[in-house]
Amino acid sequence: MKEIKLFIAMSLDGYIADSKGRVDWLAGQGNDDENIDTYSDFIKDIDTVIMGWNTYHQIVTELSPEKWVYEDLTTYVVTHRSEASSDKIHFTNENPVELVKRLQNGNGKGIWICGGANLIWQLVKENMIDNYYITVIPTILGAGISLFGEADHEIKLRLLKVQSYNGMTDLIYTRR
Repeated sequence: MKEIKLFIAMSLDGYIADSKGRVDWLAGQGNDDENIDTYSDFIKDIDTVIMGWNTYHQIVTELSPEKWVYEDLTTYVVTHRSEASSDKIHFTNENPVELVKRLQNGNGKGIWICGGANLIWQLVKENMIDNYYITVIPTILGAGISLFGEADHEIKLRLLKVQSYNGMTDLIYTRR
């Protein structure tokens, strides 16, 4: 069964985007000399990425408008919009929980839950995420899009690894 992994950054106060939906604050406290490439290590065990429409739209219009950055992965964009799918990017209005359950039983590597908050939260509520890779950015936004909403039950995690560089802290948890 494929592992389901959340890999995301958040502000110190728990937001994944500011109040205008921007992510231009996603940086460490200084120069990049101190940065560690955690993404390359993470992505080697992933072959599928799932994201919501807003995350997809932000990638193709702001973050990487010239080139699809996940061309080596199969991408699923959960949306109610009617968009034409391609070999590598599949637009779907399937319930995220059902989509992940279906993909989880296939062959291959892990599934990366990329964003946004609504999609993530639907999977968190169902305790479907096996591993949480969360980078805490040294910024307090005060408002924005919260990574975790309110839950009606707790989800216990086990800390696997902590790593700090350039003022950022990577936290890796697994379900207990």
